[in-house]
Amino acid sequence: MDTKKITVDAEWDSQARVWTATSNDVPGLVVEAKNCDELVEELRHLVPELLSLNGNGVKPGSLPIEIRSHLEFEYA
Repeated sequence: MDTKKITVDAEWDSQARVWTATSNDVPGLVVEAKNCDELVEELRHLVPELLSLNGNGVKPGSLPIEIRSHLEFEYA
């Protein structure tokens, strides 16, 4: 895991109309949210909890979270 930050990959699912997010840095992280604000709030709670459960010794708030997003759309 990158010791400087946690990277989360988020992708818009246009069929389900939700953002889905996963991370190679946080085993077990899978999040769905209706919008970006909701996604950030979910990550604020789940990332520290999963890191603690995975026993890696990272203290909550000690690492920044970077969200990389991917959004595809068609234009007229």
